[in-house]
Amino acid sequence: MASGGDLTLMILGFLNRRPMHGYELKSRLTALSGHLRPVSDGALYPAIARLEAKGLLERHEEEGAAAARRQVLTITAEGREALLRRLREPSELDISDQTRFFALLTFLSALEDPSLQAGVLRRRLDFLEAPASFFYEGDRPLRAEEVSDPFHRGMLLVARATGTAERQWLKETLAELSRGRGA
Repeated sequence: MASGGDLTLMILGFLNRRPMHGYELKSRLTALSGHLRPVSDGALYPAIARLEAKGLLERHEEEGAAAARRQVLTITAEGREALLRRLREPSELDISDQTRFFALLTFLSALEDPSLQAGVLRRRLDFLEAPASFFYEGDRPLRAEEVSDPFHRGMLLVARATGTAERQWLKETLAELSRGRGA
């Protein structure tokens, strides 16, 4: 299940693009991260109610395709500011957890200042460049070539390949942002 932090970010992010009814919003959430962290109605609708109680979104009724009316959700000015604050100042977990970071990237273009976008990307790059592993010998991270378990080696090789690709993309995008060609 999507955790509260990234669920809030994703709800506000999608509604910042345009108003949606609950079913459509759930479909967008599922498309973004549902294969990794499914979003249940039991998590989504209470989260919507909490955001509405905080004044971050509002709902109103509209005519549906059939006779039934539907509830449409709209982000408020306070909700937009909360979204922008989350994008400008992501938590450490938003930077270190790949799924949460991808959710952050999905909406990062809402920050119009390329220097703010670059600050978020630099934090992710710094995280990825710190020595780390899934497996350690004492305090020393082990490399794929140092483990005998084929499944552990596979994890390390896949992590290395994706990390290398992501670091390359981050560096290229940071260079573009510094030249003013931004997102």
